Amino acid sequence: MAAEVVRRGRVYRLLASVLPAVALAALVPAVATVASSDPGAALPDPAVVTPAPDGSRIAAVASGPGREVDVSVYSTAMAAVEVVKVLPAADGATAAPALYLLNGANGGLGDSSWTEKTDIATYFADQQVNVVVPMGGRGSYFADWRADDPVLGHQRWTTFLTRELPPLIDAAFHGSGAAAVAGISMAGTSVFQLALAAPGRYRGVGSYSGCAPTSDLTGQLFVDAVVARWAGNAANMWGPPGDPQWAAVDPYVHAEDLRGLALYVSAGTGVPGPLDTLAGPGIDGDPIKLVDQDVSGGFIEAIAGTCARRLQQRFADLGIPATFDLHPDGTHSWGYWQQELHNSWPLFRAALGE
Repeated sequence: MAAEVVRRGRVYRLLASVLPAVALAALVPAVATVASSDPGAALPDPAVVTPAPDGSRIAAVASGPGREVDVSVYSTAMAAVEVVKVLPAADGATAAPALYLLNGANGGLGDSSWTEKTDIATYFADQQVNVVVPMGGRGSYFADWRADDPVLGHQRWTTFLTRELPPLIDAAFHGSGAAAVAGISMAGTSVFQLALAAPGRYRGVGSYSGCAPTSDLTGQLFVDAVVARWAGNAANMWGPPGDPQWAAVDPYVHAEDLRGLALYVSAGTGVPGPLDTLAGPGIDGDPIKLVDQDVSGGFIEAIAGTCARRLQQRFADLGIPATFDLHPDGTHSWGYWQQELHNSWPLFRAALGE
């Protein structure tokens, strides 16, 4: 079913590029609703979810594994259909806040996503919160890029995630309007930037193994490396090195504007830890996977750990309350991120009023 949603997303992306919005809207009802595999779960009907004034709308809804709902959202800013995975709140008849979980630098491609690599489906099964996992955005920093990239294309993720998507999700899943956002790796930077771009949108921000500074030399080199990994050019995102936009979106520089949010930051040091064993999550007894996690994951986490400690000092200097969970070991890997989500959820749940 998920593959069908992705296929439809590609069709809508093509249609959006050649058809006017009115013509595309006329096609939506014909493919909008797919029956749920769970007879006890009613899928939201796209036809009754009012499109945004700019034309953004829910294009299709399909049931996924278990409680998962695959929502295809047409984004006017992106001129494309983006797939979002939703785990509805335990009580669908009662208003619920939303927890947005952002994937890392690969945008959740393959099986490297919150829904595939962690236990969120069971962990949140009895929680009154809509868990929302946007798919896509590899190498994008979930930013609004200043220019289209020859490889990564037209990126307007900040607009999509802060203005277009939340009202549609709340309308479709009985949302209360309260929200928190958390992300791993690349998205561990983006979550702060999204909060800065849309004051009041989120009550809580969680950064797991991220690197907040973007405008100093180290930060720029790190961002360049992440974007280049996917053959993109970061100059199309925030301009050439030294451009004022790099500082304008830097959470370290604008840390004061994060005051008042429920803030959670975690990272390791890159030294192999308790989950970096042949029996660890995702290793499956494969020594090659373990070596890659220890070497590549260790190197990246060492940088993330340094960034996290710099941010901790920055918050301390400004007197900004925040929770930091900084470990003496641990690599850049999903087992640790699942643990940190569990550890941070009580903080976000309280901030969301649950």
